[in-house]
Amino acid sequence: MTATDPSAADTARLTAPKTFQALYAHFRPHRRAVALAALLTLIGAGSGLLQPLATKVLVDRLGSGETISRILLALTALVALGAVLQALGAYVLERTAESVVLAARRTLVGRLLRLRLTEVERHQPGDLMSRVTSDTTLLRAVTTQALVNGATGVVTLVAAIVMMALMDAVLLGVTLAVGVLIGGAVGLVMPRIARATERAQEAVGEVSSVLERIFGALRTVKASGAEQRENAVADAALQRSWRHGVTSAKWEAVAEGSVGLAMQLSFLAVLGVGGARVASGAIPVSTLIAFLLYLFYVIEPVERLVQAASAYQEGSAAITRIDEVERLETEPLDQEHPERAGASAAADGPASVRFEDVSFRYRDDLPPVHHQVDFEVRSGGMTAFVGPSGAGKSTVFALIERFYETAGGRVLVDGKDVRDWSLPELRGAIGYVEQDTPVLAGTLRENLVFAAPDATDQDIHDVLVRAKLDTLVDRLPQGLETPVGHRGTKLSGGERQRIAIARALLRKPRLLLLDEATSQLDAVNESAVRDVITHAARTTTVLVVAHRLSTVTHADRIVVMDAGRVRAVGTHTELLDQDSLYARLAATQFLAPAP
Repeated sequence: MTATDPSAADTARLTAPKTFQALYAHFRPHRRAVALAALLTLIGAGSGLLQPLATKVLVDRLGSGETISRILLALTALVALGAVLQALGAYVLERTAESVVLAARRTLVGRLLRLRLTEVERHQPGDLMSRVTSDTTLLRAVTTQALVNGATGVVTLVAAIVMMALMDAVLLGVTLAVGVLIGGAVGLVMPRIARATERAQEAVGEVSSVLERIFGALRTVKASGAEQRENAVADAALQRSWRHGVTSAKWEAVAEGSVGLAMQLSFLAVLGVGGARVASGAIPVSTLIAFLLYLFYVIEPVERLVQAASAYQEGSAAITRIDEVERLETEPLDQEHPERAGASAAADGPASVRFEDVSFRYRDDLPPVHHQVDFEVRSGGMTAFVGPSGAGKSTVFALIERFYETAGGRVLVDGKDVRDWSLPELRGAIGYVEQDTPVLAGTLRENLVFAAPDATDQDIHDVLVRAKLDTLVDRLPQGLETPVGHRGTKLSGGERQRIAIARALLRKPRLLLLDEATSQLDAVNESAVRDVITHAARTTTVLVVAHRLSTVTHADRIVVMDAGRVRAVGTHTELLDQDSLYARLAATQFLAPAP
């Protein structure tokens, strides 16, 4: 999700009941630990409630000349007990808070990995990543600290008010009058904190998206001399985050300052009214001292309540963004046979593929990519897909993998609609080499076994030899354990392409999809890989999108596509005579021969 304007952000915010329900869902598994922390904190706070009473007794005894050693010992014990219990409660709370964040991040990461590609393509990857990192950090405070601070603050404040009422109702009335007046002002600024925090988090998401884009194409950025321009884009997002963060800090300062002001005004009012009552003999001076101590004592629970309210407003902003991810459409989970994920089922032999009147568009606001596409690929052999750019060739592979759902018609693998397959079983039978042949950060071995984690060293050696990668491994300083760099930056384009092919072959698929898999290879390596593909076609159904004539002429069948439709199907020789588009593409070397 990209940055949203203020009105959109306000519209997207969850209602208060839904926000609380979402927060409770994160808190619920840890409620016992939070309850323990709250209990420890309350007991510690309770020991503090007894201190003003002990002080009153101490003052009374001083006036009567009685011994005060026991009272001093009791006060010391109360202070020590309160400190120990509150420290223990704080530890339990912090530990639980980290557990809440861990659980939330696990859930979000799992969901992001299962998102449909249509959802991923509608959002900036960096912004999605910021939901897992910065937004869950805000969630940390509200699901534990705010809850405990709010609960203990309320209980402690009520207990303190009861004690103050027992001492002198008049002084309590003066205190509450000032508190209510200032409290109303605090309540007005809380929504402002939430709005500012949400906009600050959106700006952080923008920064993540900018950085993800830059580092994903850093060579292009440098070669284009675009460092300063990209830095300006990131700086603008950082400035927005700073501005909204300062706005949030401003209103938090107003809220906290209002609490301090309320306490100071309450102190002055109680001191004035209480002094007059002591002078008139209505209350003893010990009662006034104890009441003033309680007044200072309630500062802490009131501050806790304000902090809890601020954290809740910040947390509600984070929950809104996290909830957006939780509402994105995901691929279905396959709970029945999770152990089959990645299994190739090679014993079943090559797979067949059929498209029956398939129609498809990537989004409702975009034109159709496929118009009633219809073709059949029998088991085994190699089938090539050719046609002008934008004809819908790569989309054929995306629909077979079920990255997208068809708008009409059916895609069949082994005569079975792909929607009736479990996704792990379907994709476990397919080896797929993408057009941009991505290589992941990590070692060469990790990239090779990415789709076949159980592959043996012999399997790896065999596939390296077939893909002409054995000489590359021999000259690398650490062999298979050599890091390949971010997105394989330490490898050439051809090496990345051969690694992607080897990775697909190592899976021993029943259906091999190659999207321009030899486009970055020189003549020698292209010939070697073509031999590998030809060999694989004896035991596997191979579908290849190709622009090189050398690849197409070796295909058992060729599917010619144009403007989202299938024009013709046949061999190279047949199509030269029967299809004018194919003949024109070959004649103009759009299907360029290998150099």
